[in-house]
Amino acid sequence: MATETEVVAPVSNGGGKGCCKYGGPGYATPLAAMSGPSEKLIYVTAVYTGTGIDKPDYLATVDVDPSSPSYSSVIHRLPMPFVGDELHHSGWNSCSSCHGDASADRRYLVLPSLISGRIYAIDTKENPRAPSLYKYVDPKEIADKTGLAFPHTAHCLATGEILVSCLGDEEGNAKGNGFLLLDSDFNIKNRWEKPGHSPLYGYDFWYQPRHKTMISTSWGAPKAFSKGFNLQHVADGLYGSHLHVYSWPGGEMKQLIDLGPTGLLPLEIRFLHDPSKDTGFVGSALSSNMIRFFKNSDETWSHEVVISVKPLKVENWILPEMPGLITDFLISLDDRFIYFVNWLHGDIRQYNIEDPKNPVLTGQIWVGGLLQKGSPVNAVGEDGNTFQFEVPQIKGNSLRGGPQMIQLSLDGKRLYATNSLFSAWDRQFYPEIMEKGSHIIQIDVDTEKGGLTINPDFFVDFGDEPDGPSLAHEMRYPGGDCTSDIWI
Repeated sequence: MATETEVVAPVSNGGGKGCCKYGGPGYATPLAAMSGPSEKLIYVTAVYTGTGIDKPDYLATVDVDPSSPSYSSVIHRLPMPFVGDELHHSGWNSCSSCHGDASADRRYLVLPSLISGRIYAIDTKENPRAPSLYKYVDPKEIADKTGLAFPHTAHCLATGEILVSCLGDEEGNAKGNGFLLLDSDFNIKNRWEKPGHSPLYGYDFWYQPRHKTMISTSWGAPKAFSKGFNLQHVADGLYGSHLHVYSWPGGEMKQLIDLGPTGLLPLEIRFLHDPSKDTGFVGSALSSNMIRFFKNSDETWSHEVVISVKPLKVENWILPEMPGLITDFLISLDDRFIYFVNWLHGDIRQYNIEDPKNPVLTGQIWVGGLLQKGSPVNAVGEDGNTFQFEVPQIKGNSLRGGPQMIQLSLDGKRLYATNSLFSAWDRQFYPEIMEKGSHIIQIDVDTEKGGLTINPDFFVDFGDEPDGPSLAHEMRYPGGDCTSDIWI
């Protein structure tokens, strides 16, 4: 078997325009970003689609400045012009991949709508505390020109273009999925991947230009996941277990990696932030494994499971065993720590990954889940005794749902968490948050010895929104973060 290569590819500008001098958005290096200013605002996608409230989804601006009188509250809401979008993930028109381009500007937050297919461009520069709608890309135009629908992840490119993964065709079939390329003003260019090189399933992706590689992951067919989760659909082949390795920026699929039963529903993917590194991680949701991928000396890629979250035997649930369900993770900008959530079990974990082959658990905290005290569901230990987890209240509020999307401060000391995954799945697994809404919590991080502690003074309750309870999903800082920015 091939071994991991120690060869570091030469520095490349990733095919970008003028990326040879500083002055553009973001930071020159991931370590430089860690010295950036503390976050004062977070933009959060908030969803009414699927909740029974006939209102448009919106972008919430949340004050996270402890010195501000409006700290820990929503200070602005930008409703989308349509009902039924299902805002989900978000990205930027420009980020640290364009740091060398003085003409580039991190101005527009990109909001793909998972269900309607619209892609919104939100102007955050004119008034960062009260963003406004710049324009949107029409889903019919996307489908007519490219055959793509169900847009999910958006990443900025060093060229000034924007790349968006799309999870299927208009009918919700996975076979129509691929990557949409937009120009810097959100005009449709084409599909990014070469003809005949579409992935089996779509979801997330990350590129590492110095290794001339982009890798994408697999959720499932939109016609399956949009109706809620049915385990039979996994057996029926409507969900994925593959990584797709592409040439970058060429768009040719060089390798298809089958993760098998250890990698069912591989969702989020991240390379290490250091652009010279040829390794990273992917979170397998259903198998509840963290999988490391790495380049071999022959330029192929391999994988290994480095963290396994064992399913728990349970009582009073739909199945006899409950997976953790790793639905999100991130890597600190210094590549020292990895953080991931178990949406069903209810815990957030911190691992030291200074040796990426051997992560070490350094922090764990329960902040929700189906097994918290007072739940009808019990976990069953090896001795046959039942148990549940202690979940604290914050400012008198019980924590609802399970930890889902997370975001880390640039310095790595504050971790934010929302609790909505996707409206159809929220309704199925956590009906309470459909009635009472989402929340955002903040966790203080010990970056020296490791450890996680809830901030008792921070709780943003989306159950108290003016138009009724909403579902909070992905979070972004105006200046970029460890899941939006890629270095070249």
